[in-house]
Amino acid sequence: MIVTCTPEAPPQWLLLDVPGMPQAGVTLRQMFVQARWSGLFEGTEWHALHEQGPVLVDLRTCPALADLCIVDGQRWPGLLMVSEASASSLLAHLRRMLTVTLGLHRALLSYYNPITASYFFDACDAAELSRWLGPIHQLRWFGGSWGDRAMGCEGWQRLSNPGLAVRPLAVEESLSVGQQGKLQTCLLEQHAWRWSRSTGADFSRLWAHVQEGLALGFSERPVLDGWICLRLQYPDAVPVQPLPGRTQQERLDSLRHLWQNDQPWP
Repeated sequence: MIVTCTPEAPPQWLLLDVPGMPQAGVTLRQMFVQARWSGLFEGTEWHALHEQGPVLVDLRTCPALADLCIVDGQRWPGLLMVSEASASSLLAHLRRMLTVTLGLHRALLSYYNPITASYFFDACDAAELSRWLGPIHQLRWFGGSWGDRAMGCEGWQRLSNPGLAVRPLAVEESLSVGQQGKLQTCLLEQHAWRWSRSTGADFSRLWAHVQEGLALGFSERPVLDGWICLRLQYPDAVPVQPLPGRTQQERLDSLRHLWQNDQPWP
């Protein structure tokens, strides 16, 4: 991630992650009626979700909220931004960032989520960061990776726009291989985090199990879950390759049979 140590300017905008913290949206409407804000999904292909979607708040109309965001970033999740652009220009750019392509597929990029942002922007080089930030001069958020959350060590992340001369962000921008890889890691680490929460097992241990399962070829989600469950039952067993079976499930079943019966590999 490209982090700078330039003096921080007071944030002028908050892109509030209402999907991640619905109560923050309720509090915004109830306690800060003077604040001017716009729904990010309004007028886009995601309009049907706009009532539960993120909102862009003009913090200059509500300085008290700006102070709260900095003091309690966990309760006011999202992106704090410094930008001299008009609300309409900034919204147009932020809305363009929503829909991306991954090969032949289109997807919603939830970059407004602090955890997603921690992975996505970390995958951007200076040119990519200049293009994705566009009219945003400075960006900060309280968050980190799923591992950071598991260990309770989330913190403030800060970026400044390198300001390189680059082409404007395209409609449905194609994500780079690096960006796709980081987002895939985000999804997999989230899966390990959920397993850790449900089982009480250490996150680092679960993440190692996920990586081991993928290395064994268990990429289908139900099979990967079956592998994690099996590995938790037999933490000291050693998987041997190649495993018999045509499908991932058949190979996992073979391994389960081997470990449950504690039979030596022929």
